[in-house]
Amino acid sequence: MLDNISEKTQLILVIIVLAVLFFAVVKNNNRNKEKRYDRKSRKFRQNFYEKRKEKESHDNTKDKPE
Repeated sequence: MLDNISEKTQLILVIIVLAVLFFAVVKNNNRNKEKRYDRKSRKFRQNFYEKRKEKESHDNTKDKPE
């Protein structure tokens, strides 16, 4: 496939393809981190107590006879 292209051109093409793939992986990684981990806006204590309240209220409604 690449027999018609000189070795220097093949090397340059391989380097360009690897660079494009590298930047695509880095961009996707950053996007996933922002989307999933967004640590700056997360507050562990506040989320913990909110989930605890939700669980307690859910358990209390479950225990009530109808």
